[in-house]
Amino acid sequence: MSLLKRIEQGQADSAPVPSGSNNKSSNVPSVNTGGTAATSGGGSRMGGIAARRVAPPGVQQRDTYHDLKTRVQNKLLAELDPSMDVSQTLEVRQTIEDLFETILQEENIVLSRPERRRLFEQIVAEILGLGPLEPLLADGSITEIMVNGAKQIYIERGGKLHREPATFESDDHLMRIIDRIVAPLGRRIDESSPYVDARLPDGSRVNAIIPPISLVGPTLTIRKFARDPITVEQLIEWGTITPEAVEFLKACVISAINMVISGGTGSGKTTMLNILSQYIPNDERIVTIENAAELQMRQEHVVTLESRPPNIEGRGEVTIQNLVVNSLRMRPDRIIVGEIRAEEALDMLQAMNTGHEGSMTTAHSNSPRDTLSRIETMTLMAGMDLPIRAIREQISSALQLVVHLERLRDGTRKCTNVSEIQGMEGDVITMTDIFVFEQTGFEDGKVIGRLRPTGLRPKFIDRIEASGINLPASIFGVGERTRY
Repeated sequence: MSLLKRIEQGQADSAPVPSGSNNKSSNVPSVNTGGTAATSGGGSRMGGIAARRVAPPGVQQRDTYHDLKTRVQNKLLAELDPSMDVSQTLEVRQTIEDLFETILQEENIVLSRPERRRLFEQIVAEILGLGPLEPLLADGSITEIMVNGAKQIYIERGGKLHREPATFESDDHLMRIIDRIVAPLGRRIDESSPYVDARLPDGSRVNAIIPPISLVGPTLTIRKFARDPITVEQLIEWGTITPEAVEFLKACVISAINMVISGGTGSGKTTMLNILSQYIPNDERIVTIENAAELQMRQEHVVTLESRPPNIEGRGEVTIQNLVVNSLRMRPDRIIVGEIRAEEALDMLQAMNTGHEGSMTTAHSNSPRDTLSRIETMTLMAGMDLPIRAIREQISSALQLVVHLERLRDGTRKCTNVSEIQGMEGDVITMTDIFVFEQTGFEDGKVIGRLRPTGLRPKFIDRIEASGINLPASIFGVGERTRY
């Protein structure tokens, strides 16, 4: 008997035979249009089988492969030892492979070598990994994965969005994968808490939101982290930043200049924070504070803190603000907050003003000036009823530098501004651009331009020199012609 007939026979044997009075679907009249059976209610399983029989060949092939995969996977799960330690990935994978080969022999299923490998990898991904997402996570060229319900997966590659042919079997299948991500972190997602921030073991950022909040089914967004951390040399090669700007920012980090890295969603703020943090001297104590731990610090003396949502009873929440306040009692030399979004901005400013120089954070904004406005708004969210001038004085004394990044229309990420906060003039915070991105053209779908120095030196240059760093005048565009 052929493989296809054997699978179809298995489907027919597993289908229930409807009875007259006990089957609710039997009382629903069916309409036959063009030879395809349909039901006006939820539909019986027999109706589903009939629909598959008249489906196009491509659909029949997908259903056949899906049924084969389900049968082998269920039998494999039934034979696996429940007490097996799944953390021992290599041992579990070998055990699964042995059982997989045995089942194929017992079932007399003949597959080509590529089909056999494909089926095995998909089953392993379902048991140990994240199902259809595993190949996408392994692809180093993909930077983001967006799942809009079970049947729609998009990826970002090279700054552009693409539709992926892979899908989940159902919303329940996608929910199992989401639970597999959040459960090891002690987090939950259900109707009472329908969205969650989490992370994968490699540090990739994860956000999930489910019905009834999401109307398209469970939605999953994964911001992937590069398997090998992005280096400053790569950013220079990609044109994100220039060697002169890197040399200046390195000097600022070493000399403990407080800075905020700003930009829109996906502009590369966290990547830039990771790269700049590597210049922090090894003899300093660093405390990092994040919603989901994703910073990749390379120093030895690092304490990583992560916020926590409330439990099912609504208690036990630990916010970024709580952690910033607590970190002040931990004798940090520098405090690095992954992102400020709300009232924690006030505590961050206070920390920068009370001896924790060289601290860094990121913030969403559209420009360096907008960054200060957003920090001002977030400070007001603390509910301290402070006058606007007092808040602006706190900002101007706490922050010395704003590094702004943007994702341009061609999908590339660029550092567009490096701006110094100079102080107050009346009620206005004054800023000066040290570096500005100048676009010179748009060719073949690519933005042409370069981050150029403005020729101005920052007021805190004396502080950099006091740290033993002497920056050449050429870094600021003095003494040589600007190159493009």
